[in-house]
Amino acid sequence: MENPYLVVLITASDEEEAVKIAQILVEEKLAACVNIVPKLRSIYIWDGEMEDETEALMLCKTRHDLFDTLQKRVKELHSYLLPEIIGLPVIAGSDDYLNWIRDVTA
Repeated sequence: MENPYLVVLITASDEEEAVKIAQILVEEKLAACVNIVPKLRSIYIWDGEMEDETEALMLCKTRHDLFDTLQKRVKELHSYLLPEIIGLPVIAGSDDYLNWIRDVTA
């Protein structure tokens, strides 16, 4: 059976925005836990221009079946026109931790 858990990567404009989004995702049981990595440096092309920005990265632990709802909620809360929201499958993990994710999410 495929593991039903995801780690979702989401960048935010700064740590404050990441905290706001993370708290809502956890309160609404769309994520069991969100780690925030402040001061991530991102280099990318936007509107044909090279950008070099400081952002915050959220690592959200959730279930695959919640991804669509989580993605919709992030888009409602986010300041970016096109926020990064990428779900990566969890290949393996501690049974106790994965069971905790299952138990605390919606």
